[in-house]
Amino acid sequence: MQIRTAILALILPLGAATNALAEAPLSVIEWITQKPPDGFTSPVLNEPPVSNSVGHSNIDVSSLDAAIVAIGLVPGNVTGLPADLWLGSDANVLNGLIAKVSVADYPAMQRLLYTLLLSEALPPSTHNDAETLLLARVDRLLELGATDPAQALIELAGATENADRFARWFDATLLNGDEDKACAAMATAPHLAPDYAARIFCDARRGDWQTAALTLETVHALGVLPPADLSLLDRYLSPDIFEGAPPLPAPDGPDPLTFRLFETIGERLPTASLPRGFATVDLRDVAGWKAQLEAAERLTRIGALGPNRLLGLYSERRPAASGGIWDRVRALQNFETALETGSNDAVAKTLPEVWQAMRAVQLEVPFASLFAERLVGLSPQDQIDQGTKTLIWQISLLGPDYETPAQTPPDDTDLTHYLAALALGQPGSTKAPDATAAAITEGFASKPTLSQQRRLDAGQLGEALLRAIILMDSGARGNPADLASALATLRAVGMEDTARRAGLQLMLLERR
Repeated sequence: MQIRTAILALILPLGAATNALAEAPLSVIEWITQKPPDGFTSPVLNEPPVSNSVGHSNIDVSSLDAAIVAIGLVPGNVTGLPADLWLGSDANVLNGLIAKVSVADYPAMQRLLYTLLLSEALPPSTHNDAETLLLARVDRLLELGATDPAQALIELAGATENADRFARWFDATLLNGDEDKACAAMATAPHLAPDYAARIFCDARRGDWQTAALTLETVHALGVLPPADLSLLDRYLSPDIFEGAPPLPAPDGPDPLTFRLFETIGERLPTASLPRGFATVDLRDVAGWKAQLEAAERLTRIGALGPNRLLGLYSERRPAASGGIWDRVRALQNFETALETGSNDAVAKTLPEVWQAMRAVQLEVPFASLFAERLVGLSPQDQIDQGTKTLIWQISLLGPDYETPAQTPPDDTDLTHYLAALALGQPGSTKAPDATAAAITEGFASKPTLSQQRRLDAGQLGEALLRAIILMDSGARGNPADLASALATLRAVGMEDTARRAGLQLMLLERR
């Protein structure tokens, strides 16, 4: 129940085109400490229910002992997605799609992917299909750096059911600093251990140094681990013997256990060149402030960390150096100070600098989610110069409430008129300023392609949405037909807010 409540807090405030727009969204993983508002039952994306055109697969009859249950951290009445969104598709196809969909550039697509990965849903057809889909979901969450939801999802499914699940759970707990749970489970089911290194590590963690040392001696005799692993384990179990010895060579592509062993022996590996999931380790207090900042930016950029956590780190102390991330910290702190003073002149001087700093690291939408409402509330507006007004207005279109500012455009340019119309869901009512805008307009006016409509009619909703994310990425790279198809698919299943946000982000973010 505690996990369910926490996940609701992660996913509820993901944005809406209606009354929920006034609340700043949380990203995937402020769910650890936040609680959902009382009585809040809106879907994840705060969209209307999916279109009636989405069909449902026929009911299959099977014995009760072979029943397949829905697995997910967020129930359907919150996500707005049906429990059978995967049933019409092939699990191997879904596996490939989940692994390859690109969401690095656009937060609207990040939210959609997280919703699909976390939604409570039935797997396709058989138990083998269920396992394939579950592991694909967990693997993608780990790849995105959403290690806490990955751990929670595998625990909900049953982390000790088989070796494949346990291996992923073990990795997630190592990254989250929660490895004692996995080690306790391994003690009761040693056959689940990924390898001897894991058994030695866990025996030592549990205080059974004698067993750990005996196992290591046996492993040395049998030669069943690579020499580099043996050297690392020797230093882990016998640090006094190697005191003053030169550091071990840094490994290429370390796994989470290797990373934690290096950390334990005092030779911590930098995470910048490692997969994104390792960045979560740097959020702990054992890392320096710079490492924490870089990890937080990396995870916030992909939607795996809430903007408020990043803001807290930015504001933690005054930077003692200059250049790179320190310039971003200083720009953000100066901007916050200007907002606190209530001086429009101070805001006008600091906003362009901090905006360019956020753009440099693709954190425009998290910045907008934090400050758009306060910027729009600056008064009197007639004391703000036109350039600052336009910048504030565009930032507000990337924030939680884009409809309200859209009703009062700051100038009379074609781009401004188009952005306002798009935010109100009527891009066809005004002139498209460029080819991308024309493709967005087409997407709002057209129906899904025949292939996408066939998937929807066959009940392959999850697959159709994954393909829409892929089409969105292709469209952003210059394929207008794919962009139109992606937006048409989203609108056909009732995800109007997601379509508008995707269009606004495509027009306003410097990704193309």
